[in-house]
Amino acid sequence: MLGIMNTTFIESCPGDGGSAPGYGYNFIPPAYLPPGEDEYYLRNRQLEGLYPPPGGSLHGSCRQDQYRPVGPEEIRVLEAQGNSCAAWHDVWVRDGFNPYLVKHCVFAGYVRIGSLDAGFLRYHDYMLPVGITHSRIIACDIGDRPAIHDCRYLSHYIIGDGVILSSIDEMDTTNHAKFGEGILKDGEDEGIRVWIDPLNEAGGRSVLPFLKMICADAYLWTVYREDRELMEAFKGITQSSGDPRRGYYGTVGHGTVIKHCHTIKDVRVGDGAYIKGANKLKNISIQSDPREPTQIGEGVELVNGIIGYGCRVFYGCKAVRFVLGNNCNLKYGARLIHAILGDNSTVSCCEVLNNLVFPAHEQHHNNSFLIAAMILGQSNMAAGATVGSNHNSRGNDGEIIAGRGFWPGLSSTLKHNSRFASYTLIAKGNYPAELHIPLPFSLITHSTGTTQLEVMPGYWWMYNMYALERNSWKCRIRDKRQYPVQHIETAYLAPDTVAEIIQGLKLLQGWAREAGQEIPDQASLVVQKRTLERSNRPVTIIKPRHGVKAYREMLLYYGVKTLIDFFALPEAGPDGADTEPRDFLRFQGAHPEAVPLAWVNLGGQLVRETKVDTLREAIREGKLTTWDQIHAVYERFWQEYPLDKALNALEVLRFLQTPTENAAAPGRMITGERWNGLLDEGGRIRHFIEDQVYKTKLKDYLDPFRNSTYRNHAERDAVLGHVDANPFVQEVKAESRIFFARLEAARL
Repeated sequence: MLGIMNTTFIESCPGDGGSAPGYGYNFIPPAYLPPGEDEYYLRNRQLEGLYPPPGGSLHGSCRQDQYRPVGPEEIRVLEAQGNSCAAWHDVWVRDGFNPYLVKHCVFAGYVRIGSLDAGFLRYHDYMLPVGITHSRIIACDIGDRPAIHDCRYLSHYIIGDGVILSSIDEMDTTNHAKFGEGILKDGEDEGIRVWIDPLNEAGGRSVLPFLKMICADAYLWTVYREDRELMEAFKGITQSSGDPRRGYYGTVGHGTVIKHCHTIKDVRVGDGAYIKGANKLKNISIQSDPREPTQIGEGVELVNGIIGYGCRVFYGCKAVRFVLGNNCNLKYGARLIHAILGDNSTVSCCEVLNNLVFPAHEQHHNNSFLIAAMILGQSNMAAGATVGSNHNSRGNDGEIIAGRGFWPGLSSTLKHNSRFASYTLIAKGNYPAELHIPLPFSLITHSTGTTQLEVMPGYWWMYNMYALERNSWKCRIRDKRQYPVQHIETAYLAPDTVAEIIQGLKLLQGWAREAGQEIPDQASLVVQKRTLERSNRPVTIIKPRHGVKAYREMLLYYGVKTLIDFFALPEAGPDGADTEPRDFLRFQGAHPEAVPLAWVNLGGQLVRETKVDTLREAIREGKLTTWDQIHAVYERFWQEYPLDKALNALEVLRFLQTPTENAAAPGRMITGERWNGLLDEGGRIRHFIEDQVYKTKLKDYLDPFRNSTYRNHAERDAVLGHVDANPFVQEVKAESRIFFARLEAARL
């Protein structure tokens, strides 16, 4: 028994070039054709640039009337060179077509070919002659000067100018192709819609991918699940962002190179992309253009996803149901499944499942796992870190949420459900219980067999200023995006983190009162059980007095720096775009009211919570009906951010003076004399930052164990460079010069 066969035999007709009846035709089933339209109506609009691929239009808005049927003499030459076609009258060409450059091909359906000039196309050292050889071409539009060779099955694609397609086993498009977007085509059942499940393996936070999705969109959709009207609005907006009509062709943009690939199905590719040796690309959009080309390499398998501009996906990676932001790297066998990865991120070697990860995430180790989590950006996963697959319930529905700057150290294992404030460093250890650490910039320590968990608030500020400052710097300089749709705040002191610092101060003071202690007199503070950890063992706050001092310094420095930076902005123009005074007393006088300190990290962009609530309301009420409109609101938020941040900084300084949110409380208003004093204190802290950056880096040069591998200091400096010449140390000094110039300009 041969078993059940999945194939159907169709007898070919004599003299038709080996084609079956209707071969290459009837792409759109008759039931889905609008009255008066043929199967090419959407294809023709795509060709004319009305429905361009990501990154640009094809053929420069080429018109159908620029083509003509291939002539009798051209047919004779084509057949003499081993080409065949069931209906040569459906092969159309443009002026400049050279039939001598087409050899040993089978054509079927309606095919259009641009000009063919004798010459070569070159990509680095890879060079192929212009022409079409040894390929089966079915109902395709081919642009000018292509190099298409050994494409065994090329069906229903629109191919741009100067494209190289070489040694491809299968490259085709179905009439219901969605190119990675979570939409349905006419006649399709809801059950086949492609969802992504971030943050929770069991679902419950599902989102639909779409071409322009950024982390801000995914965050709103993932987090506000109780808002059912908002959820329905997002689904409707996404469905309407696509076109439910069947019959769109796959696209390959100008100057793209695709070679030595196995299966490419329902894929659209922008301009200037480079794809080599991929095993399988199915139902995806690849955004690319010459300014930000995307590259996909050997052994890659990508299914149901969106790939942003300037991405690099290499060396056996697997991604299924995913969105990859702009300027991302996925390489060395990484697995990315049911996940959304923000811009400027790198994931290699490891496993990343069911996550929403904000921009500037780094994870490069084979034995690290990130599963069922939401990481708010500027994060780093060390080797052996296991954040996931350690559920503590009757199902796999656990979650982990971590603020910006999350850093689980070497071989640290966490349990769901846990939550961490921004810039939490977790020391090596197997943490046996769920954690809720609301103290930002903390070091978490635990060793197997110890009787307590230890938390040191403000650790980064006190002991590793170099790494703290460098984190913000490297996130800025690594941002190579040419299309920064998602705006990103990289400063470690910003409205989100200062809100956590204020909350941390209140918690430390409250825990001290509960223990009947005064923070300044204590070297450590024992917190009541089950507050920070889901266990009955004690939790010790290490150096709480130093932590409080660090927190207050951070708040003061943030308040001063933010305001002097704002005052240094250009004055308002005649259009009235910005009418805020650039003087402290006048600025404060214009804003005597208290400002809420609650902010939202909206995919890396920080927004006042009240504005996010207003945005959600507008979406619910149908005032915003497209993702472009929603993104325009994000852009407006970003334009308003300098003022909003300055108001936040003013409120933080008022809090330090009078810890209350009552706008009418006595002493809230800051006098000119007090402002000058704050500037003096801010200057002292800036000197401290610059000094600590240098001293922290200097430790690498003074450590006898690090020096033990070098014969002498000259060899060490030749390898590491001299500490005084360290680029980042020099950058900090340059920033200090700017800071002090602005500080003096803001003095009253």
